[in-house]
Amino acid sequence: MSSKYSTRTYAAIMISAILVGAVIVHSGWFSKTQTTQAPQAVEVKATKVVQRDTPIQYEFVGQVKSKDEIKIMSKVSGNIVAKMVNGGDLVYKGQPLFQIDDKQYRSAINSARATLNKSKVTLRNSQKDVERYQKLASVNGIAQQTVDANVSQAEEDAATVDVNQANLQQAQQDSQDTLIVSPVDGRIDVNDVSNGYYVVAGSTTMATVSSMDPIWVQFSMSENEYLNFAQLGNGTLPSNFKDNLKLTLSNGVEYPLIGHIEQIDKGVSDTTGTITLKAAFSNPQKLLLPGMFARVSAQGDVRQGALLIPQRAVKELLENTFVTVVTKDNKAESRSVKMGNKVGNMWIVEEGLTVDDCIVVEGIDKVKQGTTLKVTMIEPEDLQTPAKQ
Repeated sequence: MSSKYSTRTYAAIMISAILVGAVIVHSGWFSKTQTTQAPQAVEVKATKVVQRDTPIQYEFVGQVKSKDEIKIMSKVSGNIVAKMVNGGDLVYKGQPLFQIDDKQYRSAINSARATLNKSKVTLRNSQKDVERYQKLASVNGIAQQTVDANVSQAEEDAATVDVNQANLQQAQQDSQDTLIVSPVDGRIDVNDVSNGYYVVAGSTTMATVSSMDPIWVQFSMSENEYLNFAQLGNGTLPSNFKDNLKLTLSNGVEYPLIGHIEQIDKGVSDTTGTITLKAAFSNPQKLLLPGMFARVSAQGDVRQGALLIPQRAVKELLENTFVTVVTKDNKAESRSVKMGNKVGNMWIVEEGLTVDDCIVVEGIDKVKQGTTLKVTMIEPEDLQTPAKQ
């Protein structure tokens, strides 16, 4: 009896506990507390838009080219028997470069001279005959027809002398042309021919000589850039641009001499939409070599109250430019902007920003539209190290 009572009591207690637990779970007393955590702010560095009067520096990519680049070809054929220079040497105008075997041309001179002398003797005989026949004709000793025939023969012999004289001169010129000289001051390339090589007149390129001083730097500007310059110069490039060009070499060193525009192409290229210009630079040390790339720069007008931002703050995508603006509540806002000229490590803003805006310069790739930001303000002058995106 006692055992039965205990079993019933235990069962009742278990049932009660289950019911109470169900009530507690249903009421949510022991449910897990769900907390909504605020999004963590992303640390970025930002700077204010700078406004100041800014001289516009125009910059173009240029390539160094020789003013004269001449392929050396012989006027006569033959084997090279002497080579007076090495590839890469500096040469001067008139300097001997190659000697072609001239034996056949000296023989041609001797042959032409002998033929000329023979024709001169024939001419003298014809002229004496004419004199004799003219005397006989004056006393009616011979027919006038005979006189006329001898006069014509003498004229023909005189023409033969002229032809043979020209042949001799040509043979002498051919002999002189066996010595190949440089047509300009410059540098000879390394792809020159060697001793023993057979050259064909007017066909074989024996070497190429490129003039070195002065030298050209060729670059292109867009149609709009040209129009802007032309408007400043009343229809032509202003003198402060075309006569005051600076050159920065590929290693970042500024070339010490100033250049000037020498040639402007006749029109805009159909393929690139740009205008080609050539600037001349003195090159006394022969530092500038054809084929080098360099940046051509010139001072333009002064933009009053220009808005500037660091170039690293700008993201370019499919010909569009964007910056990340810090809003008043420290949120990220992606904004499309129109950019103008670059000035040092800064970039002029044409549209999209005001002087009161603050833009992200480091940490741009870590944020997206609406991201909460933890902003550290810096000055543009502090941006001397590569950006941490």
